[in-house]
Amino acid sequence: MRLYLSALQFSLFVFLSALPLLAHAQQRFTLSGVVRSAADRSVLPGASVAVPALGTGVTADSAGFYSLTLPAGRHQLAISFIGYQSQTRELNLVKSQRLSFSLPEASNELGEVVIEGTGTLEQKLQTTQMSVEHLNARDAKLLPALFGEVDLLKTLQLKPGVQNGGEGTSGLFVRGGSADQNLFLLDDALVYNPSHLFGLFSVFNSDAIQSVDLYKGGFPAQYGGRLSSVVDVKTRDGNAQKFGVSGGLGLISSRLTVEGPIVKDKGSFVLSGRRTYFDVFTRQINKLNEDTEDYNPIPDYYFYDFNAKANYKLGEKDQLFLTGYYGRDVFGFNSTGGFNFDFTWGNTVGSLRWSHAFSPKLFLNTTVSTTRYQYQIANKLDQFGFSLSSEIRDYAVRSDLDYLLNDKHTIKLGVSATNHRFNVGRLSASSTDGSLNIGSETVYTGQEASAYASDNFKVSDKLQFDYGLRLTGFQSGTDRFAALEPRGALRYSLTPKTSLKASYAMMYQYVHLVSNSGASLPTDIWYPSRLNVKPQRSQQVATGVSFLLGQGKYLLTNEVYYKWARNQVDFRDGAQLFGNSDLDAEFLFGKGWAYGNELYLEKKAGRTTGWVGYSLAWTQRQFPVQRGSSGVNNGKVFYPTYDRRHNITVVGLHQLNTRINLTASFVFTSGAPTTLPSGRFLLQDIFGDDVEAVPIYPDRNTYRMASYHRIDLGMVYKLRPKHGESDLTFSVYNAYNRRNPYFIYFEQVRNKETGDVTNFRARQVSLFPVIPSVTYNFKF
Repeated sequence: MRLYLSALQFSLFVFLSALPLLAHAQQRFTLSGVVRSAADRSVLPGASVAVPALGTGVTADSAGFYSLTLPAGRHQLAISFIGYQSQTRELNLVKSQRLSFSLPEASNELGEVVIEGTGTLEQKLQTTQMSVEHLNARDAKLLPALFGEVDLLKTLQLKPGVQNGGEGTSGLFVRGGSADQNLFLLDDALVYNPSHLFGLFSVFNSDAIQSVDLYKGGFPAQYGGRLSSVVDVKTRDGNAQKFGVSGGLGLISSRLTVEGPIVKDKGSFVLSGRRTYFDVFTRQINKLNEDTEDYNPIPDYYFYDFNAKANYKLGEKDQLFLTGYYGRDVFGFNSTGGFNFDFTWGNTVGSLRWSHAFSPKLFLNTTVSTTRYQYQIANKLDQFGFSLSSEIRDYAVRSDLDYLLNDKHTIKLGVSATNHRFNVGRLSASSTDGSLNIGSETVYTGQEASAYASDNFKVSDKLQFDYGLRLTGFQSGTDRFAALEPRGALRYSLTPKTSLKASYAMMYQYVHLVSNSGASLPTDIWYPSRLNVKPQRSQQVATGVSFLLGQGKYLLTNEVYYKWARNQVDFRDGAQLFGNSDLDAEFLFGKGWAYGNELYLEKKAGRTTGWVGYSLAWTQRQFPVQRGSSGVNNGKVFYPTYDRRHNITVVGLHQLNTRINLTASFVFTSGAPTTLPSGRFLLQDIFGDDVEAVPIYPDRNTYRMASYHRIDLGMVYKLRPKHGESDLTFSVYNAYNRRNPYFIYFEQVRNKETGDVTNFRARQVSLFPVIPSVTYNFKF
């Protein structure tokens, strides 16, 4: 008995002695910090911080910040980011701590192509978010581009599910949505018109951009206001270590960027600008020909834009970010007959963000911003002048709270408010002698507000949910609207290399872009939701499967989606836009559907990288007969011009050696739907004279133009200057000179002897033949 009691006492002593150790073994601590570039101390959003042994990891947010909750003990961390050398760190975690990392650029001179490790592909596999494309400026600069001008939006057009609006345009048509249904954000500030040069180039200067995220579906709850996609653009912070200058000289534009520290390791700035010089050449051509008898001047055109950003650390927990953008397109024509025409349009954007860390698990970002888009057309003929303009101006504030509750729950909360001012149309006409002086202006205001909450819930290593709810409201005058927008996504891992995903999102859009279809210039009008102009809304469901193949070097995804759209807005034919106090009566309302399948194979490791994408998609619209109007297509369902049945993209990047990169891209899309006359009938007066052939049109968009396809080739040749870095970028757009259709018109065929019209012949107009270009880029 005594022996038994002694054994019991000894066991109790051992158990009590082990309690602290057992408690310690169950403890979990938070590791947090920022991932930066070692070269310039800029943050690396999207960098991966993982613990491979535990099968867990996180992705740094837009500020480069990460937070990871781990059990106490020793761990091996793996830190990686595209184009940078991966790192491993040994860590003995005995308390919550802050640990930041600095990644050097890849050792090879063109390291952005050769990527060691597959962290990015594994992140795509493990995240709940689907229908997302991530792009950084380093990748985009390697791809061949029209006129050598790198364009991030055109690079996004090479992803499945994203259609372009036609030859040379940068507009996005995502999963059956129209161009105005895309939300463009520049450091959390809204951009209304993302295009330069009548849509050929975007307003985003690649030298100023850090990264671009495109959401095609499964939208997180913090985004709202548009139906089809979100394009979230983040700008560079600038070099916090030393001053630097970079830029490039191209065939149509030049650009220059200056950056450096405000206070070393505490604050930095970046200033970037670019300008085209079409006008320099056209003015010289006009000057040489102005004395000729049949002189017909070439219009002036150029665009320019400026980006500026500054950031400063107020302390360990606070940081300020100030962003600004200003861009203008200028088109002018001065004839010898006294007719002058000037057209300008552009964006002005500014934002100030305060980032505060309450703790390693609780963060607050508050942003105030302003944005303005405007255009103005001014005509002058002798003593008479005429001007036409429109604009939208916003003042907004938003606040987002991120709370890392534990290793299973990440909570996001936020609110936002925006005040809109819509100058729908300002019209004025006057004469120099004062005999004519008239004008009219139509102005509306609108207030938009939202609140959201979401939770990323990791049920287990296999199952993860992301669900949320967004409450939105809009008011214009006495007209008010409110809506709930549920969001949800899930990921289930069948195996460590296979994931199933699904998502659902409801979206509302309270501001509408409507264009005068009869105008060849971008006279776009933004208009608020009102009593007779209901908010647009959409619902989208998507499901997909993802595989890691070839020892993790390849990611294969297949997604299927279906989208319903209601209260789609358009103008009736012959609508009077300007000087109309009852513009509501000019609208037509309809519905739409879009569905399809997107297949995508991506490779990001090795000397050869790239992707292959294929989309099979349908898009339909219907505008029923309403309010005495025949609607569109007499109320019958039709395919809009951006409905493309098949879309194939192939992108390849190969590092030949440390100095030469070879790139190529191939694009194929089905022909755009169009409306062409199916025949003609003769109309004549009662005497049999004045015979006129009147075209007979079938239903809208019952024909398709020829399919669109082209190959672009490029080469980046690294130079070896004494100071800094430089390269020559060669590109060939449309390498095999495919004459892709831009539009089709009909010309008369006449009898050579009598001159009578005997037939009509269809003619195709093409925009761009083969176009070689070279750009010199430098950095020092």
